[in-house]
Amino acid sequence: MSTTLSSSLTELDNQLSNRHIDLDPQGYFIIYLNKDAGLICADHYTNAINDRGLAVDPDTGEVIACKGGKVRKPTTTFTGRTAKEICVKLLEENANPPVSMLDHAAYLGREFMRAEYALQTGKEYIQD
Repeated sequence: MSTTLSSSLTELDNQLSNRHIDLDPQGYFIIYLNKDAGLICADHYTNAINDRGLAVDPDTGEVIACKGGKVRKPTTTFTGRTAKEICVKLLEENANPPVSMLDHAAYLGREFMRAEYALQTGKEYIQD
């Protein structure tokens, strides 16, 4: 792929990452790698959404800060060796998948593919 094409695609991705997204009422995921075990990991956190569309702590109703703030514990951790494996565990084998929006499921699939690539190549993975 040419450098110009690669740069324009990276620019497009960066622009799309800055668009407005609605939060999934079922919660959110923090995705990371366990390189020693060769796993993609996804911690699921529940949340409530206030009338302004912001995630709030289900216990206190306080807006959840993006950085800092109260340390929360995941409700579940999903793991897989590949993007497909973790997607199957999360969305197909789970009787009550913690995802209720198609755009959220698509986002997770993209992120799991990025995480798999990083795991296979030894590159750093940072969730978008």
